[in-house]
Amino acid sequence: MTKNLSILGSTGSIGTQSLETARKCGYSVSALSAYSNVDLIEEQIREFKPEVAALVDENAAKELKNRVSDTDTKVLSGIEGVCECASVETADTVINSVVGMAGLKPTLTAIEADKKIALANKETLVAGGLLVTTNAKKKNVDILPVDSEHSAIFQCLQGQPTNRALKKIILTASGGPFFGKTKEELSKVTVADALKHPNWSMGQKITIDSATMMNKGLELIEAVWLFNVHPSKIEIVVHRESIIHSAVEYDDNAVIAQLGLPDMKIPIQYALTYPERIESLTGELDLTKLGTLTFYKPDYETFRCMDICREAITRGGLYPAYANSANEQANLMFRKGEIGFLQIAELVERVMNEAPKVDFYSVEDVYNADTLARELVIKYAKQ
Repeated sequence: MTKNLSILGSTGSIGTQSLETARKCGYSVSALSAYSNVDLIEEQIREFKPEVAALVDENAAKELKNRVSDTDTKVLSGIEGVCECASVETADTVINSVVGMAGLKPTLTAIEADKKIALANKETLVAGGLLVTTNAKKKNVDILPVDSEHSAIFQCLQGQPTNRALKKIILTASGGPFFGKTKEELSKVTVADALKHPNWSMGQKITIDSATMMNKGLELIEAVWLFNVHPSKIEIVVHRESIIHSAVEYDDNAVIAQLGLPDMKIPIQYALTYPERIESLTGELDLTKLGTLTFYKPDYETFRCMDICREAITRGGLYPAYANSANEQANLMFRKGEIGFLQIAELVERVMNEAPKVDFYSVEDVYNADTLARELVIKYAKQ
């Protein structure tokens, strides 16, 4: 099975695991991009010999260019460089694991270039879902989910009857490091506390999102776009062991779930090999060793971000973009020690309630909404 990949965000957790998969499967790599990690992307360039590589940070890109001047890899910089990686002619599949809003433009570029997209950047669909899905449909481009939950839903839907008898999607959540804690307890937590995820190894931004449960709210919005369902048809269930990655329920009340060890290599590989399945680098699941799987209703009152996101996608238009960008800014400010943990949800909700209603939007509108939401978070945080 010949595959030629462009991997955006190649030095992050998903990117490095995607390269492990490429190495195992014998896939070629046409392009690599990252933000500023010169050391790691240099190693990747020397092993995979891509045609082009890009670093968003201009100074880092200059250093990389000097370091790999003895190779045939062309080094680019800025978001324009990342977009060139997303549309490089020799790649047939683009893995987008860029963190945050920065992933939107490369996704749209890849669609325009007729690339199959393995999507690990949820903000692409959260902020610009209408644009992305409309353009993908127009260009007949496949968008395959890499998030473990959305991959699980996608796998469960392979047996969906033609009459579309889907009753609901059951989106599982680990509950993060603060499961069971009260608001009073959360008012005192530190950044170090929030970065201790019980099951998954992820970047700092996503790990904080898991702690606030914003990650699950963003995944709910993403699921609406990926699977064309109303928000009311998505139920969030806390499953601490992260073995059931998500499930679907049909009209006859039959529930189909996808299980596996908490390892991103299965969803990455499935997005690349679909509809085929091949041997995985992930270990085999032994149910007898697990013994017990547990399930809980989410604490929506303490972890407000889930309901804020459900409200955002129910309102539609630019509200998901406002929520996403407000969260990115508040998340960053918390990591810098500028606001408390509970202020993240408070600031996102305030932006949602005060930002202007816009039903139909362009790419420029999405970026304007991003700017406005960030400015409002900074302004409200000082009050």
